[in-house]
Amino acid sequence: MPANYVLLQRIELNASAASVTFSNIPQSGYTDLKVVLSARSDRATEVDDQFIIKPNNSTSNLTYRFVRGNGSTASSDVTNRTYVPASGSTASTFGNAEIYIPNYTSSVNKSFYCDSVQETNATGAFMSMQAILWSDTTAISSLVLAPVSGTNFVQYSTFSLYGLAAVGTTPVIAPKASGGNITTDGTYWYHTFLSSGTFTPATGLTCDALVVAGGGGGGTADGSTGFGGGGAGGLLTFTSQSFSTAQTITVGAGGAAGANGANSQLGSLTATIGGGRGGNGASSAGASGGSGGGGSKYGTVGGSGTSGQGNAGGGSSYNEGGGGGGGAGAAGTNAIGAYAGGTGGIGATSALINAMGSATTTGELYSGNYYYAGGGGGYSTASGGGGGGKGGGGTNNVAGFTNTGGGGGYYTNALAGGSGIIIVRYLVA
Repeated sequence: MPANYVLLQRIELNASAASVTFSNIPQSGYTDLKVVLSARSDRATEVDDQFIIKPNNSTSNLTYRFVRGNGSTASSDVTNRTYVPASGSTASTFGNAEIYIPNYTSSVNKSFYCDSVQETNATGAFMSMQAILWSDTTAISSLVLAPVSGTNFVQYSTFSLYGLAAVGTTPVIAPKASGGNITTDGTYWYHTFLSSGTFTPATGLTCDALVVAGGGGGGTADGSTGFGGGGAGGLLTFTSQSFSTAQTITVGAGGAAGANGANSQLGSLTATIGGGRGGNGASSAGASGGSGGGGSKYGTVGGSGTSGQGNAGGGSSYNEGGGGGGGAGAAGTNAIGAYAGGTGGIGATSALINAMGSATTTGELYSGNYYYAGGGGGYSTASGGGGGGKGGGGTNNVAGFTNTGGGGGYYTNALAGGSGIIIVRYLVA
């Protein structure tokens, strides 16, 4: 990529998504935009799928001219025909595409160019070129990419947005570090780490951070029932941290059923502790961790949480009922009856956490707030399992949510905790 192309945003999907959005695109400092993507669709049985490019999330006033060839035949059309591989293509093959948009802030109609290649590794390879006209004089401030057929882009699809800066200039609105998924809300740049990596500043930065460890798994059975929900991973927020050198990022995995979650750490900052597993087998206490796991049936207690990072799991004095795992915002509740499991403790939220969740579309949104590190629900036969704590806590045969640090749930089977997450932010200006 030429030196005057600046990476503005990068998104790698950690799970299937119905669309990808580049938001808060800078309105000064750049002349043109370029999107580079590697993607695949989950469209069932088909070899390929199409995706549409929506400027400012609009589908109005868009017209297309399209040509495609596969080495033996060629075709043309006037509809959207930008292809990526789908479920019928060879497993794990991804298609590549580039989209170029000149003069994106101008007050005239916008003309796009897109080319794509799709290798099936089976019956053919497809190449396409597409001209797109958006008959609208509005400046482009966001771009949405979405499969046409109501399907999803699959996990590990990646999307990068570049701005073309005037030669010899250094735009103010540009990321000042590399690593993770990069997004902006116009005030801050956010680097979201869904897996381990490196945060590398290009200059000295003052940063805020959210660090969440992996959630604990639900307690495993010993041929009977009544086991505890997993405790959430430990959660810490940091403000005004000075970073001038590369920082190693470790994102903890969620614990398997019957196992604690793994720790997360950002550089030399205090590590967050993985969530405690739920009680394994009858009369087993929940394990301690960032938040403690729920205890199993017959008079057991929940595991303890780590001070400042989480809370204890709930206990159980009943046949069949298991305690709920602790969450970053509250302890798990005790089993409340012979067959009623305890509820996982709610996760943590705050003004900083809300800003991070909103800008990165991570965490669990509930009643206008974003939560992370909720506890898993305990075993229950009467009500389908104790409820999971908001913030990714699992319940009713649901694992802890990915990249929330939520504890694993329990109903008919113990389930794994959710993986952790690390988010770093710093001011745009």
